[in-house]
Amino acid sequence: MSVDELCINTLRILSMDAIQKANSGHPGAPMGMAAMAYTLWDKFLKHNPKDPIWINRDRFILSPGHASTLLYSLLHLTGYDLPLNELKNFRQWGSKTPGHPEFGITPGVEATTGPLGQGFCNGIGMAITEKWLAERYNRPGYNIIDHYTYAIVSDGDMMEGITSEAASLAGTLQLGKVIYLYDDNDISIEGSTDITFKEDVGLRFKAYGWQVIGPVDGNDADAISDAIKKSKDETRFPSLIICKTIIGCGSPNKQGKCSAHGEPLGLDEVVLSRAELNWQCSEPFKIPDDSLSHFRKAIEKGKTEQDNWQKLFDSYRNSYPDEYKQLIQDLNGELPVNWGEGLDTLFTSADLKLATREASGQVINMIAPRIHSLIGGSADLAPSTKTTIKGAESFSADCPGGRNFHFGIREHAMGAIANGMTLHGGIIPFVSTFLVFYDYMRASVRLSAFMQQGVIYVYTHDSIGVGEDGPTHQPIEQLAGLRTVPGLVTIRPADATETTEAWRIAVNSRNKPTALVFTRQKLPVIDRETTAPAYNVKYGGYILWQSSNIPDIILIGTGSEVHIALESAKLLYRQGIATRVVSLPSWELFEAQTEEYRESVLPRNIKARISIEAGVTFGWERYVGTEGVAIGIDRFGASAPFNVLLQQFGLTSDRVVAEALKILNR
Repeated sequence: MSVDELCINTLRILSMDAIQKANSGHPGAPMGMAAMAYTLWDKFLKHNPKDPIWINRDRFILSPGHASTLLYSLLHLTGYDLPLNELKNFRQWGSKTPGHPEFGITPGVEATTGPLGQGFCNGIGMAITEKWLAERYNRPGYNIIDHYTYAIVSDGDMMEGITSEAASLAGTLQLGKVIYLYDDNDISIEGSTDITFKEDVGLRFKAYGWQVIGPVDGNDADAISDAIKKSKDETRFPSLIICKTIIGCGSPNKQGKCSAHGEPLGLDEVVLSRAELNWQCSEPFKIPDDSLSHFRKAIEKGKTEQDNWQKLFDSYRNSYPDEYKQLIQDLNGELPVNWGEGLDTLFTSADLKLATREASGQVINMIAPRIHSLIGGSADLAPSTKTTIKGAESFSADCPGGRNFHFGIREHAMGAIANGMTLHGGIIPFVSTFLVFYDYMRASVRLSAFMQQGVIYVYTHDSIGVGEDGPTHQPIEQLAGLRTVPGLVTIRPADATETTEAWRIAVNSRNKPTALVFTRQKLPVIDRETTAPAYNVKYGGYILWQSSNIPDIILIGTGSEVHIALESAKLLYRQGIATRVVSLPSWELFEAQTEEYRESVLPRNIKARISIEAGVTFGWERYVGTEGVAIGIDRFGASAPFNVLLQQFGLTSDRVVAEALKILNR
């Protein structure tokens, strides 16, 4: 048995053993993919197991995350900080080997994958960042940022619509350093892929603008190696290598069958598989010395590659000190000291009326010249979401240094690509669409929060204020949906001054995503001389205005409805009712404050409370309690001018005053 064959079978056996010990997992894919994964890692992948975050490493993503034991085996064998005991604890509490790869848990895992298609898209985002940084910082003789993005993708990935979105964009942008190996094994959980999936994937990807190679034999290391070399020779277009594989390869009774997909082989089949693969040891987790020695060559090889790069980078620092300094700042996520200077005085005119989406656009264009790494765009809605960086070029195949991104009408892929952009490191991306379309990207936003990636999501047209476009474009339940995502901070500013502070929070938040929710309709700028300062937005909720330190009733609003609360409070004050108005732009930030602070804003002994928000009332019981009233919209909207809709849905000061008098028995 050659050393290559021995190493490939080591991956199969180690993956099989980990799954069998856990009595849970997916053995079929790791056993089928082993040859192509080994070939890529052994002969092509540029990485240093002792420095998993080296910036110029090649990125490798296992998009079908259910094949995680393959990745864990590669990481252990090549010398990452993943002891063999972690593979023995596969899928167990507290281990570094969860059922699907998780970024931040396992050294060497580049992205959290599992929901099929997400990893495919993450890789496209990583390649975009690589190309942008290379254009910005590389100089003649100094290719400081110069690496590939590799992924193994599956039949399941290819079926997901998000993959089509990202693949189309990647071909358009000519991301020539993307090389994906397609594990084409013709099997899914329910049986042969023919029952649902007969398309010619190669022709589809050629139409997207990819170089397509194969089909090649997925167990032929030489054929796979030749295909990767050919892919690297193609510098203009992304490459897809179609590898025909056998699920569960090496298992005599289960290979090629759907039963190999998602259940352990069983003790008897494990024994038979060892014999089928000419494995000499019956002891689980026993790694042959020759195999381990060969895999561990990755340590010295990776060190040499990084050392050579470091010498080049040191020379670059001397030749291009300004570029070096800026690149280090970008990679470390450092912001210029004065980046937010002037934000607090940007909107001071007392008679100014401005949609918060417009205010957001002005903020973007104030801070973009100061924050070199802030880049972004929209799902074909930039003129409406106001997310164009004025004077900047658009990122394209011919202009890879552009700062304005055009994702096309691809909300789902946009979110997943943005995750990849941040995972790579070196930029702060913002992406935008209408709030109602958040539903199209929910899975990607969830993974932003799960991976603690600081993507900034700009959602505009935030309520029935959209007006005549009608209920298909009027978000009702989306705010509540955003607030249910653990680790996501949602901010819905009441006016332009709160918008500036929302952006300040989002830019400073590099370890969690932020959803900024803005209006289409114009809103008055709150007079800050008679109300609390806007910087209080950082607390999530604050006392905006009150007629007495001990109020009879508290009115709580977010976004445009804060203005209804203010108007209502003044009407109540004229009737001798002491009223407090609380602006609550972010539940998450408010809940993060001390109990003492939250009590100072919403005292428990004041039961008379009314919330006002143009969305479902679900969740507001936490702030209004059993004796208060939540005014909102618990049905879909309608097509009419927005001021008519406010009247029809009871989002008016008259309604608020009437409810207040009822609560107070006045």
